[in-house]
Parts: sequence; structure tokens; C-alpha cells
Amino acid sequence: MSARQRQGDGRHVLILVQNLPVPFDRRVWQEALALTGAGYQVHVVCPRTREHPRRRETLSGVRIYRYPPGPEARRLAAYLVEYAIAILAQLSLALRIRLRHRLRVVQICNPPDLLFLVALPLIALGSRLIYDHHDACPELMTAKGHREDSWPVRLVALFERITYRCCDVSIETNESYRDIALGRGRMSDENVFVVRSAPETSRFAGARPDGRWRHGRRHLVAYVGVMGLQDGLDYLIDAARAIICDWERDDIQFVLVGAGPEFPRLRERARSLGLGDQVLLTGRLPDEDLGAVLATADVCVNPDEANRMNDISTMNKVMEYMALGKPIVQFDLHEGWVSAGEASVYAASNDATSLAKSIVELIDDPHLRARMGQIGQQRLTTELSWDLQVPHLLAAYDRAASKRA
Repeated sequence: MSARQRQGDGRHVLILVQNLPVPFDRRVWQEALALTGAGYQVHVVCPRTREHPRRRETLSGVRIYRYPPGPEARRLAAYLVEYAIAILAQLSLALRIRLRHRLRVVQICNPPDLLFLVALPLIALGSRLIYDHHDACPELMTAKGHREDSWPVRLVALFERITYRCCDVSIETNESYRDIALGRGRMSDENVFVVRSAPETSRFAGARPDGRWRHGRRHLVAYVGVMGLQDGLDYLIDAARAIICDWERDDIQFVLVGAGPEFPRLRERARSLGLGDQVLLTGRLPDEDLGAVLATADVCVNPDEANRMNDISTMNKVMEYMALGKPIVQFDLHEGWVSAGEASVYAASNDATSLAKSIVELIDDPHLRARMGQIGQQRLTTELSWDLQVPHLLAAYDRAASKRA
């Protein structure tokens, strides 16, 4: 189906996101832009944040509707409040949009696996449903410390099954998630599409090294990403402590960029370990500064803990490191291998000392760093780029839109 045909019959689509605002959620933003470029008229409902405070705006042809979220939850009871507020707000906005436009397709993006509740009235009115599977929520719950047989894990597994039952098509971020769709989700093969996450090649095209981030030191080790319990920042801080305190390397600066529920604790922990200004936790940075940190870095680290969740998940930060031609250190994870291949060194699982040794070995071998960076950049461009994913995204939409209401 051509872009002219899509535009001509007024194909309005709605994307529902609870976890992050748009355009900060890079995957959803890239999907929205690709759909707009293909002739769809895209509406996005997402939370409002301090960085993205406007309730209504149109960016690059994408109509964005933001609602005030509840307080960020850290306990189960608080999650119920957060999700209840989000579902009611999204439902109100979605129905208002539906009054003005015929929504041919609704796309729900997890987490959580509760947005089918918002989509159900729209399905009843004739919309087709696409499930964009970002996180494996049962595995995410176990990564946060819940037992596999606990009621919270069983509950989110139930929500996942219901979501798959409700959807017409699922979009999976990698082959491991595709296996979940075919297995637990009982989806038909022809209704499952793999659309990998990948950074826009132009996002950091203008990034240049900035020596200020080195704080007068010769080398820079960088981390960019969310700072949650399952993201393994404690391993990286322990590795930094070994490098700085035990091995007395004062020539390496660590810069950890990002925010999340663990950020205050991690910053205090680095301070209490006496790491001083040699380990800098910046919080969230604008793209210009983020690009400068990555361009300046000699080595980039993905310290995600080795567990079932991380083993099957594709990490956006790894793809961003590769886009800038940076060598990577990470633990030995299946999808980490699939993404980075020989562009990464793989430390022993959940071993901070092994992580530290791998970082230092790369720091001290500039020729290996250069070769690994070239491998990663070429791999991203030729095999994993976003441009290569767009046809799969459009095929998923054509498949969903072709189904009878």
C-alpha cells in the first residue's frame, strides 16, 4: 500500500505509551515518524513531564497529547495508583480523539501490560490492535527481586497473556521476544513482526569530543541509560572503586549519565565509597551534552545484571554506543552478543572485578578499542539500523489494517 493510498483514505492511528513521554521515548518517536512519513496520521498519548510539559503539541506532523501522571511508584501499592491514574487519563484522551477521527489501528506499548484496558472500547468501535512489546514484564518482575511463583509475577504474566489475546498483531524487539509471542502469547507466525530498536544515525551526527568531561584525566569511561535496580549500576560503581582505590588508577574518569529510581542512592553510594569527582553521576542530559560524553569516551559500559530479563532483552544503550563507534564492556548476555558481536568485551556474569579488568584492558589497548569501534559502527549501519526496521513496522501496520473489524 502506497503512502498516497494511506493518506488518501485518512488512516488515523493512535499510539498509547505510559512508561515515558514522547519524543523522549526514542523507539516510539521513531515509529511515529516512520508512520507519518508513510502517510499515516499519527496521534500519541503519553505522560507529561518537566522536560515535556506541553499538554498538546504537533511535532513533525505527529499529534501528541500528554496527561499529568501520578507519582513515580516504587512499591506495589503505589504502582496500582500510578497505573489507575494513567489508564483513566489515557482512556479519556483516547475517546476524545476517537470522537474526531476514525482510528484504524491502536498501538499499545508496554510496560505495563495493562493498556489493553484503554484499547478495548476502541476495538469495540472497529479499531485493530497492535501490541508493541518493549519489556518482558514477568521477567522484569523477577529481575526486581520477586520469586517466579509469587503472586505479582503470576499477575503480570496473566496481563501479558490477555494483551496477546486482545491484539491482532505484535511487534517484538528481537528474536527472543518473538519466541515469547509465539510461545506464551500463542500468536500465529504471520501476525508477529520483529522491529529492532536502533538509534537514528543522525541523532549524534554532530557530536564532538569535549575534553571538559575528562576532568583533566587521560581516559573517559561512560555509561548512558536508565538507573533502575536491574540496570547493574552497583556493579559499575564497584568496578570503578576497584580501579580507582585498589589499583590506584587516577587517569580514568567515569561519567554516568541518566536518571531513574536508583539515581539518588547510587550517587550517595559513590560518594560514601570515597570516589570523589572521579565518578560523576550527571542525571539526565540534553542530547548535545549526551553526544559530547559519548564522543569523548574511550570505553562505554553496559553493566546490566545477568538475569533472565536482561539475557533476552536488546539494550538501547548498546546500540547508541555502536552508533558512535565506541568499544563496549558488558556481561555475557545472549542478546548482548546478538547486538554487539565482536564490538564488545564480555565480562564474567555479575562479577565486578571481571568488569573492572575488562575496562582496564580496553583502556590500555588503543588499537583494540579502535578495531572494536569500527566493527560496531559497521555492524549497526549494515545490519541493525533503524532504516532497515521501518519496512517491518509498515508491514505490521498493513497486516493489522487489512484485518476485518
